[in-house]
Amino acid sequence: MPIPNFSHAPRLWYALLGLLLVLLVIASLGMGRYPVPFSSVAAILGDQLLPLPTTTPVGSEVERLVVLQLRLPRVVGAVLVGMALAMAGATLQGLFRNPLVDAHIVGISSGASFGGVVALLFALPSVVVVGSAFGAGLLALLAVFAMSRASHASRITTLVLAGLVTGTFCSALVGLVVFAADPEAQLPGIVYWLMGSFSQLDYRRLALLAPPLLLAGLLLHRMRWRLNLLSLGDHDARGLGVAVERTRWTALGLVTLMVAAQVAVSGTIGWVGLVIPHLARILTGPDHRTLLPISALLGGLFMLAIDGLARGFTAQELPVGLLAALVGTPLFAYLLWRRREGGLGGAE
Repeated sequence: MPIPNFSHAPRLWYALLGLLLVLLVIASLGMGRYPVPFSSVAAILGDQLLPLPTTTPVGSEVERLVVLQLRLPRVVGAVLVGMALAMAGATLQGLFRNPLVDAHIVGISSGASFGGVVALLFALPSVVVVGSAFGAGLLALLAVFAMSRASHASRITTLVLAGLVTGTFCSALVGLVVFAADPEAQLPGIVYWLMGSFSQLDYRRLALLAPPLLLAGLLLHRMRWRLNLLSLGDHDARGLGVAVERTRWTALGLVTLMVAAQVAVSGTIGWVGLVIPHLARILTGPDHRTLLPISALLGGLFMLAIDGLARGFTAQELPVGLLAALVGTPLFAYLLWRRREGGLGGAE
């Protein structure tokens, strides 16, 4: 049976997904080795948002410490990362008019990983790690764009091949850095970082992660009309008054900033930017005015659910990057099968 298209009711999805996200945030704050009841978490958060004069503190001291100091920055960071990766994927797919494009396919994530690993190898400050990841990710994107422009073959085919070449080369560079790392002092941390994890997310790292993600996400949302026009093709977009090259590179720079900040803080996390925009199109259609915010909400939900599995699936925390791939791969295969069978109702 075909999946129904609800693109006529975006406000309903905003409300439903927003409510689900709030509930999942509260539930995630209570999950862990020291469980905190749902009602206690809600009361603690409510007391922080709307403090009322009372002589009795809300929740025990341990519960407040666990919820506010240990878990809140991690949960907020996971939501922001999921939102950013989903918006980045939706933006790239619109720019290149290719539903199979994401930050990994075009080499941004591999380049950012290389820049971040080099900074980690030399134990550089977190700000330098973000800057190094951004610079390397941008260089990888420039390489992909240069190769695709130099070829006279199909643009989509060339883009995929150029991204594969660049990503493989950057992955080889990452392997060289890993090989050069100290096997006792540096290697375990670098390898675990490469698999993606939110275990080190505290308020200091959240302060480093949040500004670029929020700024780039807000600017991309403001560009949603121009993204719609670019998805029509360069010729039509120019005819409608869009500065195609400037708009495309502005959007690509914002996507690179988002991915670089995410990679620098939480390592490599794939499949979110590839799978989530497909789900968002099923719900709202290809219009970027609704596609970007719906993708952001779905991405936050997906990443928060993956983080919950990573913390609660086994006694030892699993890397979120591995779980995202394990969940995202079969989900994406299912979506491709439904599209082949005509089950997406033309949402693509």
